[in-house]
Amino acid sequence: MSTSNDGRVYDFAGIGVGPFNLGLAALSEPVEGLTGVFLERRESFDWHPGMMLEPAHLQVPFMADLVTLADPTSPYSFLNFLKQTGRLYRFYIRENFYPLRAEYNQYCQWVAGQLPSVRFGTDVTNVRYDDGVYTLSVDGPAGPEVLRARRLVLGTGTSPYVPEACRGILAAGGTVLHNADYLARKTELQQRRSITIVGSGQSAAEIYHELLQDIDVYGYQLNWVTRAGRFFPLEYTKLTLEMTSPEYVDYFHGLPQDRRDSLIKNQKNLYKGISSELIDAIYDLLYTKSLSGMVDTRLLTHSTVTGAGWNAAAGSHTLQLRHDEQGADYPLETEAVVLATGYAYREPAFLADARGRIARDSAGRFAVQRNYSTGVEPGEIFVQNAELHTHGFVSPDLGMAAYRNSCILREILGCEVYPVERSIAFQEFGAPAAVPAAVAPAGIAVPAGASVNMEVPA
Repeated sequence: MSTSNDGRVYDFAGIGVGPFNLGLAALSEPVEGLTGVFLERRESFDWHPGMMLEPAHLQVPFMADLVTLADPTSPYSFLNFLKQTGRLYRFYIRENFYPLRAEYNQYCQWVAGQLPSVRFGTDVTNVRYDDGVYTLSVDGPAGPEVLRARRLVLGTGTSPYVPEACRGILAAGGTVLHNADYLARKTELQQRRSITIVGSGQSAAEIYHELLQDIDVYGYQLNWVTRAGRFFPLEYTKLTLEMTSPEYVDYFHGLPQDRRDSLIKNQKNLYKGISSELIDAIYDLLYTKSLSGMVDTRLLTHSTVTGAGWNAAAGSHTLQLRHDEQGADYPLETEAVVLATGYAYREPAFLADARGRIARDSAGRFAVQRNYSTGVEPGEIFVQNAELHTHGFVSPDLGMAAYRNSCILREILGCEVYPVERSIAFQEFGAPAAVPAAVAPAGIAVPAGASVNMEVPA
């Protein structure tokens, strides 16, 4: 791979290799004359290893792979992965559109291993801009290196989010972890006399279901705390799915900033809910275990964690909870805490010297244009899954990744290599465009707001 010594300037550099930038790498690979490099500090591709629970599956069908919705003929499709690994007929007989999460991870690893533009074990430490070119300082397998590129595609992803009320107990001692580390510390968790899961989404539900299965074996108390009013399902009806569409992104992006921020807070059931099948499985498991007596578990809704402390002598944590509807405060003692509290975007430190090239909104966030760019010049810096506040809940959706990458490639190349869909929804999300006033026949007065039927009777 080139360094600054050979004078090469890449058309773009992708920083971070999760599913979104990996999809961009796969789609850009066959484009003749396009030069890109993708840099990832991890030694290999590994997608959410702490949540690779054996039965867990994606919440989107296999067509939402890295490439298919942009290029169904791509050799990097999920179906080709199955064919090349001898598992296509098994997947066919399974008759389930939703790949296992571990299976999807294997697929991404298979794709990454075929792309020469992807470089693992390469940490970007600094980015500078000078005269139309970005200079990237990196630490790679061969030591420090300098790369140059005309554009950046930021795909560093999101980081585990810990609520402020819980940050103190992470360093205080005892067993406290974010669900990103769940599998690595599952054995430790199950040695505790009580475990409390905090969170309301799919990850919290998967962990609760798995730990509930073993509750009789280990004899722990299992609690599930959510500030939501119920354990709400992911809304997955077909007309709702139309909101993962170019038209809805157009509509959402065109709203005022404060309206977009308000909408995101109220749309969690569209992208953060629990699959209805898992909710039912949890209830059925609780019912089955209740045949032998009351299950030592508590499911607490409307409950926000307002504080947390660690008692080293007792070996337990105290979560201070507030029931939001009743306005009542109460404590919960627990030996272990699992924070299934989601992920949040953090601006990478390596951008410090390039911050002047980034457009921002009034809250200091990336001001992301409709074409996914956020540079002060059009098409200079693009973002992957850092535009929730401008493009809506579809930003982290795997099903819209190929569409976004098609848009980014169009902006970089100045033409469409992969056709970019513009209209796929049956419904309209905004107010209909104004209809021209009807022209009345001579001598007929038309009241304001009325229409005229100009059809000739048969």
